[in-house]
Amino acid sequence: MNRFIALVLLVFLASCSEYQKALKNEDVAVKYPMAEAKYEAGKYNKAIRLFEQIAPSYRGKPQAEKMFYMYSQSLYKTKQYYLAGYQFESFTSSYPKSEKVEEAAYLGAFCYAQLSPVYSLDQTDTNKAIDKLQAFIDNYPNSDYLPKANELAKELREKLEKKAFEVAKQYNTIRDYKAALVVLENFINDYPGTPFKEDALYYKFDSAYYLAINSIESKMKERIEVAKEAHDKLMKFNSNTKYKKEADEMLSRLNTDLTQFSK
Repeated sequence: MNRFIALVLLVFLASCSEYQKALKNEDVAVKYPMAEAKYEAGKYNKAIRLFEQIAPSYRGKPQAEKMFYMYSQSLYKTKQYYLAGYQFESFTSSYPKSEKVEEAAYLGAFCYAQLSPVYSLDQTDTNKAIDKLQAFIDNYPNSDYLPKANELAKELREKLEKKAFEVAKQYNTIRDYKAALVVLENFINDYPGTPFKEDALYYKFDSAYYLAINSIESKMKERIEVAKEAHDKLMKFNSNTKYKKEADEMLSRLNTDLTQFSK
């Protein structure tokens, strides 16, 4: 057993030694096979160090296509998504006839999608990722990657919708009910198929309700009618809404307040 361990250690040290020699060697012909060997062995970080050294010298060479594909994949495998996205994008433009171009185009878009931050932050990268995914969908309508690309694009669009909804909802939270009615209505019109439509309809009703019950008498009747209309839209959208209990209680209050105007 000790001999076996010693042999394994010897092989490991020899391998490390060869790798270090390749790193220091000025000859790219020595670096390339070592980079490829590390890539095939799944040692992507080590492969990346060598690919970074030889990339400038390999542009235009016969092995360049394979080398840049492995370089891009190594960055992708180590979750360096910004650099991987850039390299995949460069690969697709440099080798449009490559058998790997479709895969590279999808993975490039996927990398940009991974850079998309949580909805509460700036969504510049999200918009960029959606553009990349849409370009892939348009260019490869029959791709095996199409379902994944569509699903990713859908998730990213919903993230944008959530941000837009939260911004609109914030006006309700801070009790700026007039502004809330406007921005929530705009949200509903801008995103008719959004999964947040029920929430937007409720908070629009909620805003109309509080605006009505806190109105001066001369404006109350009109605002109650506006609030009742907002309630109707919520119920038409989903008669069993999760907000039904509180919405019905609020409607009852509105109807009670409205009776004073019929006397």
